[in-house]
Amino acid sequence: MKPTQEHWREWRLHAPTKILVTSITAMAAETTTFPIDLTKTRLQLHGESRSHGSSQPTNAFRVASEIVRRQGPLGLYKGLSPAILRHMFYTPIRIVGYEHLRNSLKTDGGSLSLQARAISGGLSGVIAQLVASPADLVKVRMQADGRFVSQGFQPRYSGCFDALSKIAREEGVGGLWKGVFPSVQRAFLVNMGELACYDQAKRFVISNQISEDNIYAHTLASIMSGLSATALSCPADVVKTRMMNQSEIKEGKIMYNSSYDCLVKTVKVEGLRALWKGFFPTWARLGPWQFVFWVSYEKFRKIAGFPSF
Repeated sequence: MKPTQEHWREWRLHAPTKILVTSITAMAAETTTFPIDLTKTRLQLHGESRSHGSSQPTNAFRVASEIVRRQGPLGLYKGLSPAILRHMFYTPIRIVGYEHLRNSLKTDGGSLSLQARAISGGLSGVIAQLVASPADLVKVRMQADGRFVSQGFQPRYSGCFDALSKIAREEGVGGLWKGVFPSVQRAFLVNMGELACYDQAKRFVISNQISEDNIYAHTLASIMSGLSATALSCPADVVKTRMMNQSEIKEGKIMYNSSYDCLVKTVKVEGLRALWKGFFPTWARLGPWQFVFWVSYEKFRKIAGFPSF
């Protein structure tokens, strides 16, 4: 079904307000859950495909405790500024884009299948990640910098804009999109699981009279979508994190030549389970993140006079 002129007119009228509401809500959710995201990133980088020696096993609690011990509580917010910058673009594009695609494909009085919702969510996530990838790269690099500080080295970057300028100067403008392929893969899987599952789960809860369209329905839907998104995206997230973090060339070679090379080396050296490193902190972050985001977003939509998502 092609979008009608009325649909496009409504889109142009309401999109700016929806983008603003989405940005503010996403930044609040990101700030709330950022320490968990930092812990997940450090955990995914632990034992990074080293063929010599073996790293000591660790877990999310040990990683977080070590960060606080060496850098203090504020160390848990290393890399927050690029994370906030990323969500000023990433979340509005994927959320508003998904809603636009969903409403465009709907027939009069009908509803989309789960498959159509999944495709719409995945595509909106891909577009959003392509735009926000440089900020995502800087976030990963600044989060990983804490490891250098704990080993007595100077951090690579002093701040968000310093990182952007140094990466562009030393690695070329294209370097700002390093790891974009695995990050786009992850974005497709995350949004396919998150947006489609939240949308479908909320409607299931309401239509089966488990709950009305309120905070309870939003909470149940966010929990289900968080689990779905984490299970689907964790391997791509590990590869994305490692690809984005590599910046130094040693002996004329980089650690990973491609995302596939990273995948193969990670499994070969650390085993298949390494692809789900950080699963618990990823889910522990996605659950609260989605709870804070969706409950707040639905509330703000209501205040702004928009129907429920």
